[in-house]
Amino acid sequence: MYQIKGRVLDKSGNAIVQATIILLPDRHTTLTDKEGRFSFDKLYEGTYQLRVSSVGYYPIEQDLPLKKSSSIELTMRPSEASITEVSVQERRRSVDNLIKTENSAMPVKIITRREIELMGSRRLDEVMKEQTGIAVVNDIAGGSRAVGVQIQGFSSNYVMVLIDGQPMLGRNSGNFDLSRISVTNIERIEIIKGASSCLYGSDALGGAINIITRHGAVAPQAHASFLYGTLNTLDATLEAETPFANQRGSVVFSGNYYRTDGFNTDSRYLTEESTTFPPYTNYSFQGRTRYRITKNGTVGFTGRYAVRNSKMINAWSDDITIEDTQTDQDVNLSASYDHTFHSGLRSMTRYYFTRFHTAMQAQWLRQGILADAEEFGQQVQRVEQQFAYSPIRTVKFTGGLGGSIEIMDNQDLDEERSLNTAFAFLQTEWKPIDGILTTLGLRYDYTNVYDGRLSPSFGLQYHISPTLLAKAGVGAGFKAPDYKMRYQVFYNPAANYLVVGSDRIADVIQAMENSGELSFKNSYMLNLVSGNLQAEKSLSNNVGLVWNPNSKWQSEVSAFYHRINNQINTIIVGGTTSFSTVYSYRNLPKAVNKGFEVSTTYQATVDLQLSAGYQYLIAKDLSVLDSIRAGVWPYNQTINNPVTGESREPTVADYWGIEDRSRHMLNLKALYEYRPWEMNFNLRANIRGKYPFQETTSNQFIDKYDEFVPYHVLLNLTIEKNLWNRKLTLRLIADNLLNFTHRNMLGQPGRIILGGLSYRWMKE
Repeated sequence: MYQIKGRVLDKSGNAIVQATIILLPDRHTTLTDKEGRFSFDKLYEGTYQLRVSSVGYYPIEQDLPLKKSSSIELTMRPSEASITEVSVQERRRSVDNLIKTENSAMPVKIITRREIELMGSRRLDEVMKEQTGIAVVNDIAGGSRAVGVQIQGFSSNYVMVLIDGQPMLGRNSGNFDLSRISVTNIERIEIIKGASSCLYGSDALGGAINIITRHGAVAPQAHASFLYGTLNTLDATLEAETPFANQRGSVVFSGNYYRTDGFNTDSRYLTEESTTFPPYTNYSFQGRTRYRITKNGTVGFTGRYAVRNSKMINAWSDDITIEDTQTDQDVNLSASYDHTFHSGLRSMTRYYFTRFHTAMQAQWLRQGILADAEEFGQQVQRVEQQFAYSPIRTVKFTGGLGGSIEIMDNQDLDEERSLNTAFAFLQTEWKPIDGILTTLGLRYDYTNVYDGRLSPSFGLQYHISPTLLAKAGVGAGFKAPDYKMRYQVFYNPAANYLVVGSDRIADVIQAMENSGELSFKNSYMLNLVSGNLQAEKSLSNNVGLVWNPNSKWQSEVSAFYHRINNQINTIIVGGTTSFSTVYSYRNLPKAVNKGFEVSTTYQATVDLQLSAGYQYLIAKDLSVLDSIRAGVWPYNQTINNPVTGESREPTVADYWGIEDRSRHMLNLKALYEYRPWEMNFNLRANIRGKYPFQETTSNQFIDKYDEFVPYHVLLNLTIEKNLWNRKLTLRLIADNLLNFTHRNMLGQPGRIILGGLSYRWMKE
């Protein structure tokens, strides 16, 4: 057994204290002491790699052949861009997933832990709404408990949310509620824009959000934080981590408690006691442990439990008041074994179990009558075997195969139903010459409901010059309708609407008509959707340039074109005398999302960083344009001006696009560090152009006379003050300083002011 010891210095020969040292492939981690020294003991003979990072310095990577104990000295150069945390974590893949996300054919955005801290965000939706090309919206049929995400025109239905590479369950009408996820214990977030079915399967037709949690403890340490403010919002977090067995193992644990009183964005029609976003409490606990059982093998275990309780009151008058309560529970368990063979082949075996359960009950308060009750459960068991192998320096293969069994139970369904899936994938990275990297991916998914689908992707990166990188990618995706879209009958008493699966809509509407409950029905749409829901397919295309003229400036521009066949959309098929609207699901034969994004970051001074991001988006159902051009049913109906009463024949220019999509979105950020006071100021503006909320003029497509959410600006500010050698941090958060609200933005509160502190203890 051998030893590596060394010292880390700056250019003047001064010791760098608390620098992070990572030893690969063992992933041993330590910190330098007050003299800049570090050491690793009980090592085997072989070739290792040292990675060194410290805030304010450029990171170092150095190969180190080890045949006997050795001592080294490392010198770090100061970084001009010292305002942001320098971390090698961004370049490291997840420890429990061999897929290298950053080499995906589709564009990838990485959000670091430090960026999240500087935003002062508490929930995942708050992080997402500040990213270029990403919008946070409330799904119309999902109700106010469905705060979803939209990426390059793809709604939340098409974006897979994963934690440590494993998919999360629990969608409301296909929409995953991002506010369920606390940002506690997050190391980084990987966002893939565009078809990602090649990497993750069906639900990633439009993109993926992969949350990587903390792992690999550096030293025994603990962190506690507390925030309190507007709407009685309280966020409390406790984290702890420690290595054990001489750095061969590590344990990380975190717990979070969050509560808020909710709010009402529709005071014009609802009484003061009402809320359009419910008060709720949320508890989440997560733990992870890893242990290197042999020289080449590491075993890992992860567990997560979260529960959210919410209660909502909708009162239209003294006599018409309804209260609904809902409880959501998440359980996630996983185990993995990572082994590297002498040939260089790396193997990853993974098992995953997750269960989501929700129970809702609503009652008319004044009458004491039960209005509705629903219970839904969903669980998945998944096994996966991954391999990574590089036969030569210029070629690398990452592949795998596996399967899952998904069971759904619901009192509204005829029986307990299951979905069985098998899959295999392969991603190849090839560098034919210096400066060029190609990525080819193939994935085959088979289900017992929609048979098999092949999802290919291809990516190309070319360094035109040392400062200019060209990127292009194309990828195919698919998405099979879930059982809720086909079979569920769901009544939301708070919002007074009914959602019926496509396979049951004809029988439900007929029963209402026979009983005299039906006030109107859209026969054309009803015949179109009834029992006819098909799997969706997409083809995503991206091209872009990344320009780094110097260490202070980075810019990126990209254009995208996503073609979707059979895109599933919510559609109104009727109304009743008991409640306002009946929704179901239909396929749009041809739809397209196209546009471009521009982002830039400029380090104006050592203390000031400026950045901006802009997206232009067109999202349209091409069948609407075809119908208008040909002058045939159903989209050839007249355009009616509700102000003047004038009517005219429609033109192609009258069609605005698909609901919830803004043409223009702009993000601006200024980050300033005032070193004498050890303070950080982070000012962000999220500017969103108007977007259509709902078709109201009865011509069945969106035109300028329909209902829109107006152009608006969300201005956010976070101020940090560090004390006691950065162990204690005081934080002031001001979100939506301009106090913008709108009745059709159910999940956007008014001005929120929070204050709090955090304390980090670390064993010296």
